[in-house]
Formats: sequence, structure tokens, C-alpha cells
Amino acid sequence: MAGEKPCPLLSVHPARGLVDEKFEVVAKYLLPALPVTLHALLQSEDEDYWEAFGHYQTDASGSVRVSEDASLGGSYSGVEPMGLLWSMKPIPGSRTGLRFRKKDVYKPLDVHISLYEGHLTEGFKQKHPLVSVVAQRWYTAPGVQRVDVREKELKGTLFIPPGPGPFPAVLDLWGGGGGLVEYRSALLASRGYVSLALEYVGLVSPDGRPVNVGNEYFEDAFSLLIQHPQVCPERVAMMGLSFGASVSLGMAAYSTVINPKCVVCVSGSHIMPVNGSLADVFNQIKMNVMNTRYDEERRIIWRDLLLPIPDDPSKKVEMGCLTCPVLMIVGEDDQNWPASESAADIKQMMEKAGNSHLLTILSYPETGHLIEPPYSPHVRASNFMLVNTRMKVVVLWGGHTVPHSRAQEDSWHKTLAFLEQHLYSNTTEASRSTH
Repeated sequence: MAGEKPCPLLSVHPARGLVDEKFEVVAKYLLPALPVTLHALLQSEDEDYWEAFGHYQTDASGSVRVSEDASLGGSYSGVEPMGLLWSMKPIPGSRTGLRFRKKDVYKPLDVHISLYEGHLTEGFKQKHPLVSVVAQRWYTAPGVQRVDVREKELKGTLFIPPGPGPFPAVLDLWGGGGGLVEYRSALLASRGYVSLALEYVGLVSPDGRPVNVGNEYFEDAFSLLIQHPQVCPERVAMMGLSFGASVSLGMAAYSTVINPKCVVCVSGSHIMPVNGSLADVFNQIKMNVMNTRYDEERRIIWRDLLLPIPDDPSKKVEMGCLTCPVLMIVGEDDQNWPASESAADIKQMMEKAGNSHLLTILSYPETGHLIEPPYSPHVRASNFMLVNTRMKVVVLWGGHTVPHSRAQEDSWHKTLAFLEQHLYSNTTEASRSTH
């Protein structure tokens, strides 16, 4: 009928995209100056619900554009184009100590975005939205292949970009939590890199005995990459988080097999004896276990287990031996690992050795240990399973949501730029068919 109001419209563009891509959320055809709430909800693979919401007021045309309009309150405030994702927390009444991690990278995150009249802070399930829409967020671009790796006693997953190749590659090492963590490798493959996610902590033999891997395990993984027909053998990087950073620096400094084109260290340290192994790092931690601290909520703080940074050069990776560029990503509120102190000492060592031109440090205030891909929910503390005893504890990772989320976005894009500079630049050998 003439003069009838159109129904409210809520759109997300793109409705389907990679998790490191921004989206645009727009609401239209509402009354001017109307208070509304935009609410985002997703269910994890563990069947826990996570939510975020922002309070808005429609403009003179009855619209809200999240990329331009300020949230007046909610789980985030101000102009935050991706606040509906990075400010997500478990819904009230959820299990405690949750951390959001994607397991099946071939299934999308279905983010349900709803528009409500009024400024709501709770009870979203009991209220009917004006309109809803679903946005899909993927870790894998179309055509990315996933290959299980179970040779030479290796346990990992290889992700291969679509296209003829060959491609540069990344050996991707996570930290002390163990398990096979695939989502960062899947995202790297979606950005044009063959990526091998390697499990190396908490491995068990076929008869159930714990397996402590040596340096040859990482050398076998690196060799597998450089021998793969889809990989440019001279363009392979290492990327490590926490323990994985120690391994990456040690291998780059001493291994005769591993010769990375560049190294990315996230929330890591160089404290590892000269020509040492991961077992030496674990032993150092065990010796300093009395330095474990707890906050007022009895959450574990482990950063002191490697402090103070030793003056004895035999207890640290010889950073002067490095001949490839190194990117260090540091959270200044890391409560799990002495990343800031380590980065400062690494800089000093490399300046003394004359190779500091190879070092880039990205240091982020109020940022914790778990620096994830962009727009991932920030978790200041979460449950953690001790690998040896299988006892569950709560670990304080650190960080504050807004600056930590800014750091995740900034560091990821600078990581991709760093990898592109050192693995793709000045080459006609590598294919960018996914871009």
C-alpha cells in the first residue's frame, strides 16, 4: 500500500569471507533517532555460545552503519567496524575458563547478527529481533587442500593453496598446550602459502608412552616441506608461538638442515641452551617452578619461570648466528611468557653481533600472550590442561580486550606483509594464483 513503511533491513557484506577480512553491517528502513541493539551470536564446536552487542541510534534516514556510527555502549563502544566479533564473550551462565578455538577448519563460523529495538544488555534469547542475518566466516578459502602428515613419525597437517604452484611455505608451530592446531595454517594457505601445522608437545607412542621429540623431528618436518612438489624449496619460513618461537630461533641458529628464509616469533623467547633442544627449555622451567605466581583469582602466572633473562650466553640462543630476517610480536602484558624482556635482550644481542638489521620487533601495550588471527575473541585467562599430569588449571594469559584486539589485527597484517616481502618478492618462481 502507498505510504506503508518498508520492513527493517539488516545486511552483512560480504556475507561469506575469511576470518581475517572485515565485513560491513548495515541496518536500514527504521525510524529516525531510534535506539537499537545489534547482537552477534555464535556457537563453538564445544557447543558453548559466545556473544557481543552494541547500542546504536539510527540517523536521520533511519539507518545504522557499523563502520561509521559509534556504539553508545554494550560489549564495545565507539566506532568499531568489527566490534561484534572481537568483543565476544561467553554468554552469561556459560562454563568458566572458556577459550574460543576452531577445530574443523572446513566448517564456517556461523555468526548470527540480529537487530533489536531498544538498548538491551541481556535476555536476547527471550526477545524477538526485528530482523536477523547470518554471516559465514571461514579459515579456508575455496580450493585449499588439507593433507594428513604421518610419515617419519611426524604428526601434522599440510594445507596447500589452490592453483598450480609452486608456493612459498611456512612451518607453523604452536605452543605448550600440545595438540594439533590447524586454524592458523589453514588461514596462511588461504593467503597463498603451503603451511604445515606440526604437533610436537604431548605426543604419545602407539603403546601410549609419552614421546619427547628432539631437533631432528623439526628437521624432518622442514625437509618434508622443501621436498614437496608444490613448495619453492628456497622460500620456506618458520612461525612459532610461545615454545614454538624458542624452537624456531634455535633451529634457525644451529640446524644444518633448517635454513629458513625468515622467522616469525609470537609471544616467544630465546632462552634455550646453545645447541639445545625443547627438552632443555622444559627442564629450565621445571627448575624454576617455585617462581610460579597466582593472581587474586588464583590464576596461574608463568612468566617468571624463565626470569631473570640469563646473562650467561650459553643459556640463550646465539642470536648473532641468525642470517635471516626475524619478526618478533610481543604483548607487553604477557603473563605467561617473558616476551618483552626476551625481545629487549634479543635486540641487545643482535646489536652487539652486528645483525640487528635483520630484526623487527612489534611491541603492543596491554596485549597478552594469546595473539590470535584478527577479530578472534580476546581471552585474558582460560582453562589449560597440563600435558604431563592432565590436570586442569586456569592460566592467566594477560591483555585487555580493546588494545589486545587492535594488536591482533595489526600484527596479522604486518605478518602477512613480512612473509610476502621475504617469501614472494623478487621472484617469478612462486605463484600467487590465490590472490
